[in-house]
Amino acid sequence: MYVSPTLSRYIARRFLSSFALVFGVLVAVAFLIDLVNLGDRASSREEAGFGLVLEMALLRAPFLAQKALPFALLFGAMLTYVWLERTHELVVSRAAGVSAWQFLLPSLAIALMLGAFAVTAFSPLASAMTSRFEQLETRFLRGQSSHLAVSPGGLWLREGDRKRQFVIHANRVSAHGAELGDVIIFTFEDGDRFVERVDAETAVLLDGHWDLANVSITRSNATVETHDRLQMPTELTVSRIQSSLASPETLSFWELPGFIETMERAGFSVTRHEIHWHAILSTPLLLAAMVFVAAVFSLRLTRQGRLGLFIVAGLGAGFLLYFLSDVSLALGMSGKLPPVLSAWAPAAIFAMIGGALLFHMEDG
Repeated sequence: MYVSPTLSRYIARRFLSSFALVFGVLVAVAFLIDLVNLGDRASSREEAGFGLVLEMALLRAPFLAQKALPFALLFGAMLTYVWLERTHELVVSRAAGVSAWQFLLPSLAIALMLGAFAVTAFSPLASAMTSRFEQLETRFLRGQSSHLAVSPGGLWLREGDRKRQFVIHANRVSAHGAELGDVIIFTFEDGDRFVERVDAETAVLLDGHWDLANVSITRSNATVETHDRLQMPTELTVSRIQSSLASPETLSFWELPGFIETMERAGFSVTRHEIHWHAILSTPLLLAAMVFVAAVFSLRLTRQGRLGLFIVAGLGAGFLLYFLSDVSLALGMSGKLPPVLSAWAPAAIFAMIGGALLFHMEDG
């Protein structure tokens, strides 16, 4: 198949301009909606002024842009092909023997390049800004003070209020955070004044307290106490410990594999993070599937002339793809599907169906 460079460049420019227009509109609308929502949440917090709300909305904008990218690509591709049909450029080209694949290849190449850029460069930026957004949200909008971090050196957990802080370290974790081994608990008052250090062989999280075994307490005056068993009050729950873990959206695509490995060694479930990593990795295929969906419906306009019907059908198919992607990810989160299958299957299925329909449309 001969591909005209001139025609390909022309279609690529049309596609890029349409995509940029749609993408800008979608991100702007999403940003304004998010700004209003954050402003409503911050209205009851005296310390959260408009400057903070605007900063949080800007920090969240790259995350919203990632969500808008597949739709922008779908709408941009459909807008491109509809414009070419309206100006009769598509009709003339097809009459000259140009196949649907020549119209499709420039858009498909751009979709794959955008997907690669989104995975390797834009995703880490969005993750860093989302991490900062969640820090501000936790501090100013949720009013929570607990924080958990998992590292190769073990688990670190902090909880408390303005008067007293507890910093917990454990070398071993089991039962998804409910049981800790080789535990050290540092207690501070008035911000940074050390009060005591508690060493325990194990710590089991029960209803409203930690049950410590083989305990040694070292106070600030160097006195030492030992206990076989000791209970320490806490407001933590297993679900709160799990939710305090770094969310997948705050971790760079490049950091996720190492973080997943560390979490597995620490005894935590990594399903959510594995699915998110594969979902990011499948972005180029998802964008390519959106181009196939747009092409299947839009390129048939020249043959059947039913503009409104095929536009609605194309948009509906795009939304169906995105909806099925969310359903598949939810099934993966619940353990019904393997992480790889839940992340890759919807885009792969739609891409294959779209390719098959294009082959049928062109070659009968």
